[in-house]
Amino acid sequence: MVDSTLASAQHELAFLFQKMGQDEEAEKLYQCALEIKEQAHGKDHPSVATTLNNLALLFVSQRLYEKAGPLYRSAIEINEKVFGKDHPEVAVNLNNLAELYRENELYEKATPLYKHALEILKQAFRDEHPFVATTMGNLALLYDSQGRYEKAEPLYLHSLEITEKSYGRDHPEVAITLNNLAGLYQAQGQYKKAEPLYLRALEILKAKLPDGHPNIETVQSNYDELKIKMEESLE
Repeated sequence: MVDSTLASAQHELAFLFQKMGQDEEAEKLYQCALEIKEQAHGKDHPSVATTLNNLALLFVSQRLYEKAGPLYRSAIEINEKVFGKDHPEVAVNLNNLAELYRENELYEKATPLYKHALEILKQAFRDEHPFVATTMGNLALLYDSQGRYEKAEPLYLHSLEITEKSYGRDHPEVAITLNNLAGLYQAQGQYKKAEPLYLRALEILKAKLPDGHPNIETVQSNYDELKIKMEESLE
């Protein structure tokens, strides 16, 4: 008899190792959990899709995109069979696959996936759920990357509004959206709009995260670059 409880424990431990940056151990545990789950429940079970999705996320963090893509697609296929094509679990998988495409600048592949995911999530949660804000923000990033600022800006603003309602105005997730919106204004030379957003993001992150956290360093670097641009514009 196959012990599915062991698979769940290995999955959770793999997730912990992944957060600690111990990718090799995490991958082994995910693979082992996947094998046990498939034996216990069959290959079309939602728990299998969850492990496939998390293993894909691990590969994406290592930039092993060619390994991650098929896993995301398998997770989508399983969840569509089990829950239907318009279920939030499917939307999460679609968003993650779209992120993979965006990071590889495959914008034409990413755009319809983001839009489909956003449509599903809005139907399920309206405009009041963090998942909606995340997917909306990711679609904004895609448009931003393409220089389609007129499409990106309202999505960033709406994502910011939802995130503030969901987490409060001083949450690190709010700071991420502020940083991205500031970057959009900076790219357009709207430095006076960008500066207060960077400063607010830094204030939030420094209050909530330990010194030296990568998010603090990223926003600080972006703000430092903005200050240089502002000084150059005055010359």
